[in-house]
Amino acid sequence: MINIYVFGNPYLKEDSAPIKILQDLRRALPDVKFIITDPNENFPPEGVKDLIILDTVKGIKMPKILGLNDLQEIQKSPNSPHDYDLGLHLLLLKKLKKIETVRIFGIPTKIRENRVIKWIKETLKT
Repeated sequence: MINIYVFGNPYLKEDSAPIKILQDLRRALPDVKFIITDPNENFPPEGVKDLIILDTVKGIKMPKILGLNDLQEIQKSPNSPHDYDLGLHLLLLKKLKKIETVRIFGIPTKIRENRVIKWIKETLKT
């Protein structure tokens, strides 16, 4: 089973996209475990070295995958609601050898749910 860690704040419109589509994602992808997570509280779980994260990314029009190298660029520009906390946290974890890889499934703040769900399904197949 694949675990995808879902970040988002249902109370902030610009950061709630992953939470809004979560139930539909769970129905569409029953073999994937979507785990709502606060990146600032005991993340990642002990022993998990390869992460898949679903998060909102400001400034993109289409969903895209971001890796650790992309996070260094995000640190330099305001692209994400987590542009300081998440990026810095993941880069530090990598430096400390607590994680190895990160794939962030970045979705735009304004989304068409069916398009994002289809994209995630296709992306997970590869």
